[in-house]
Formats: sequence, structure tokens, C-alpha cells
Amino acid sequence: MAAEIQPKPLIRKPILLQRVEGSQEVVNMAVIVPKEEGVISVSEDRTVRVWLKRDSGQYWPSIYHLMPSPCSCMSFNPETRRLSIGLDNGTISEFILSEDYNKMTPVKNYQAHQSRVTMILFVLELEWVLSTGQDKQFAWHCSESGQRLGGYRTSAVASGLQFDVETRHVFIGDHSGQVTILKLEQENCTLITTFRGHTGGVTALCWDPVQRVLFSGSSDHSVIMWDIGGRKGTAIELQGHKVTNAGQSSKSGTELVSGGPGESRPDQSSHLSECGDCLPLFWKCLSVAWRDSFRPGDKVQALSYAQHTRQLISCGGDGGIVVWNMDVERQETPEWLDSDSCQKCDQPFFWNFKQMWDSKKIGLRQHHCRKCGKAVCGKCSSKRSSIPLMGFEFEVRVCDSCHEAITDEERAPTATFHDSKHNIVHVHFDATRGWLLTSGTDKVIKLWDMTPVVS
Repeated sequence: MAAEIQPKPLIRKPILLQRVEGSQEVVNMAVIVPKEEGVISVSEDRTVRVWLKRDSGQYWPSIYHLMPSPCSCMSFNPETRRLSIGLDNGTISEFILSEDYNKMTPVKNYQAHQSRVTMILFVLELEWVLSTGQDKQFAWHCSESGQRLGGYRTSAVASGLQFDVETRHVFIGDHSGQVTILKLEQENCTLITTFRGHTGGVTALCWDPVQRVLFSGSSDHSVIMWDIGGRKGTAIELQGHKVTNAGQSSKSGTELVSGGPGESRPDQSSHLSECGDCLPLFWKCLSVAWRDSFRPGDKVQALSYAQHTRQLISCGGDGGIVVWNMDVERQETPEWLDSDSCQKCDQPFFWNFKQMWDSKKIGLRQHHCRKCGKAVCGKCSSKRSSIPLMGFEFEVRVCDSCHEAITDEERAPTATFHDSKHNIVHVHFDATRGWLLTSGTDKVIKLWDMTPVVS
């Protein structure tokens, strides 16, 4: 009797459409030209290039323009074909591209920053140019007059910038891990609040004006979804970019800090400042601070959101592309509880000398269950499980009772994982065609058809 041949399951993954090569240095930013077979790129080699697809099927530069300084970032408005380019010397140069994308005409220069421009946004509705720089300054200019309208000093170098036209709120993520929300007026701004949830610096921001949620990616390998519109302070963590430290990620907790620039802002050093002269407590706090700061591996580098399908695309420095289904009811991760003994078996932890002496037992190392947040010993948390609805797509430590309570349905993945095969520094998603552009440290731009996975 002949054996029955079972068909292989269909694997849905991005389709590589094109590799665009030719830059001498890293392409810091690039965008897909809407309604055209074209790409605009700016590079560390000081070049601005407009690549158009030729009859041969290859992309060749129709524009090759050399800037006076390395190009760090850009913003392109397809309606007006206005191209704003941030430079390493702090200048923002503005150009208008011709309809056939074969010529670029200089418009004006803004002396926006004292050092490298890190992010630019052009707001057509208000005729504003928003920018951040390595000088820790956020600034906005009038694109009609070129006049500087105002500025704000951030706590660290900004690396993420988003703007909501309806409310005129600007979101700034910086290297300290903080997200600042400002309300912009014509010539002044007001600090609304600041968020702190990452243990590493913020590397990317993405704003969904429909659902009114903000996504932040970080060098701590995590993505956080902040529910701005809900006004309840909800923060959902997404842990899908693996770390090399046994695949474990630490839960830092999220904080909401309100007030002016002069207020103190909590950070990881607060673990040490509370120790005083108590040596055992000092070593306990030092281990917590070390745990929160040690993050081997590669960071989340870029974010993009597909509003029509409610899917988030996050890309890492390791080349990973993760597509998250955000059309599910996700759960907040619990705060980690403090305890001097295991909250399951009551065994003392190694700094609890009194209980160790009284019970004549050796202290144990403290762990935390990622589902309930309780402080537990290794024996009471010997199991591992994924918890996708909490954002843990890979297996993490859970206590034995939580492991038994997690159902197979709760372990069903809510994200898909793909390899771009180059270390990504920037992405751009064209929702109309379902194309994703990735630029990497290998100086290569790749175009992907994402419709098999973003649908």
C-alpha cells in the first residue's frame, strides 16, 4: 500500500523584491516613493540619491547630490515633494523634487542645531519643521519664513520623534529611556507629561492617530505600547526580540512622571541611592541594577505600523523583522513584588540573614514570575512558558502554579518572526502596496513585499 504524501504547511514570509546597492557608507534613512518605482535615500557618505527602477529591473540613481556634511536623517512629503535633510553639522537643508524625480531644487537652510540632527518631521498642515539634535534640543521652525518658533531642552539626546496634528502633541524619545510629551503652540510649548518604562534608551517611536496609541522601541530589546487616548496609563510590553542572555528579559516596570523640567525623574540608580549603610541591602540593590542594565545582543532599531490591519512591524539590529498582531486584547505585565523570602515556599533569600540564622538554612537566589510578578526561588519557578498576550513570545520564567494555569490557547503566538539577513538601522512601510524598505549597516537597501504577513 502506497504511503500517503502529506503536503508541507504553507510558510508565509516576506518576499525580497529588490536589493539597492551603491552607497559607500551606511544609509541612515530611506523612503519608498509613493505611486512610483523609486526610493529616496540619505547616507553617511554625504549623498542624497533618488533611485528609479529602469527597464532592466534594476534601481539606478536619477539624482545624485553631494551635501557638505554627512546626512543623518530626512523627511519627505509626497504631496509637495518637499525633501528635508538633517546633517551632521546641525543644518537642515530643504529641497523640492521635480515631478519626474530627476531634479532637486534647493529651497532654504535652517541652522537648527549645534550638532548632528537626529530626527526631522515636516508637518504640512501647520507648515512646521520639527527636529531634534545631539545638542539635546527639540526645535520647530516655520517652513514658510524659515524662522525658529521655539525649542525645548530634553534630558538626553533624542532618538525618536512623532507628532499628532489634531492635538498638536509632540512625542520625543531619548537615550535615557524617557518619552516626553509636549503641547506645541505657535511660539511656545507646554510640558504635558513624561513616560519612563524602558531600562535602555528609546531608539524608535511610532504613533497611531486612530487608536491613539504610541509605540516605543528600545535598546533593552522591548517594545512598549502606551495607551495615550485611554488616559488610564496603560502600558503593554512586547518582548519578541531575543536577547543572548539565555533568552531572558527583565521586567523593569513602567512609571508615569508628571511635571516640569526641574522635577527629579526616577531612574535605575534609585536602587542604589536607597541602600544607605546596609551592606546586605546594598548587594541586593546592586544585583537588581546590574540585572536591569545588562542587555547583551541587539536593540530594536525601527518601528512601523499598518493601521488598516492593526499590525506593528518592529525591526532589530540583528536583522529580525517581527510582525505583531495588535488586534487582540493584550494584558499588562505585573509589577515585580519585593520580598525577603520566597512568596511560595517562604525560603529566605541570600540577603535575609535573620531568617537564615533563625531557620539554619542557606539563602537562595531571588527570581520573579513573569505572569504574577511574585518573588520566588529557583525551585518554585523551574518551569518556562511563553505568554503572548502579555507580550512574551518566547519562553520566560514562571512560577509552577502559573505554569499549570496557562492554557494552550494562551500560548498561541500573536507575532511572526522573519530574518532580513542584514543589520537593520531604518525601515519605511508603504501601506498602499504593502512594501517594506529596510536599510542596514551593510550599506544595502532592501525592498520587501509584506502582503503575505501583513494582511
